[in-house]
Amino acid sequence: MLHPQNPIHSGFNATSTATQVLAGIDLKGTTALVTGGHSGLGLETTRALTRAGARVIVAARDPAAARIQLGDPPGVAIQPLDLADPASIQAFAQTILSNEPHIDILIGSAGIMACPETRVGPGWEAQLATNHLGHYALVSRLWPVLQGGARVVLVSSAGHRLSAMRWDDLQFTRGYDKWLAYGQSKTANVLCAVQLDRLGRSSGIRAFALHPGKILTPLQRHLGQDEMIAAGWLDAHGQPADPSFKSVQQGAATQVWMATSPQLAGIGGVYGEDCDIAVLAGGNSASTVGVQPYAIDPREAERLWAWSAEQTGLDVGA
Repeated sequence: MLHPQNPIHSGFNATSTATQVLAGIDLKGTTALVTGGHSGLGLETTRALTRAGARVIVAARDPAAARIQLGDPPGVAIQPLDLADPASIQAFAQTILSNEPHIDILIGSAGIMACPETRVGPGWEAQLATNHLGHYALVSRLWPVLQGGARVVLVSSAGHRLSAMRWDDLQFTRGYDKWLAYGQSKTANVLCAVQLDRLGRSSGIRAFALHPGKILTPLQRHLGQDEMIAAGWLDAHGQPADPSFKSVQQGAATQVWMATSPQLAGIGGVYGEDCDIAVLAGGNSASTVGVQPYAIDPREAERLWAWSAEQTGLDVGA
């Protein structure tokens, strides 16, 4: 039997857009929840899903700002959610559980990258807390309305290659490195999807993680222009300089494909890129292609799940 982390030759590629991967897919009667669905890739994801007929709940830390970005499109509801605040997650989940009989799609698109050292909650490092623990807690609390058939898609990154889980210092108490912290949080997204899929498949819940590609979005808000020029992302005039960067429409395509494609029926717990299941990355290559084995290691996934349950007091696997 082939390892599920194996390309299926979907027919799409790095240039495919969210609209293109949804061609011929009717989402009428479907309810989707998109964290950060008003900004960057999340905004394009919301637009693409609604164009295909879905009703979309946008979870936003700042609902007023979300309304400005989204306008007032039919089929979109905005609810407040701060993924770094356990009380906000609980309140949001209570609202959803009280009003929604079922969520068909949950896309964890919100996140932060390479921010200055910040502590949230009981002293959690902010990137691990927001990118991973917040989505872990959200899925755990919404479990009752995901059962019976749902896809959970967690937006990771090729940045997961920067760091495996740092079990000896998950919270960077011995010195902070913004890129290692980002990499660890993105590895956590992939591992969370692996274990979530294992625990949820008997209840009809399948989970996925993905690298959307390199895209200039508000995710880079904590990076200075000089830093992006040095990285080769921008030229000396502040204009895009890397031809491998995608448009926002292309960047949103993989998460939309994983959330909706019938090609993935019966599959879960895998990492995608460029609208397909990604290959396993080889060795310590500097390439950004593929997923590192440590990010889909089932033992690491189980260990992270247990740690996350301990941190949040939530465990649907118990």
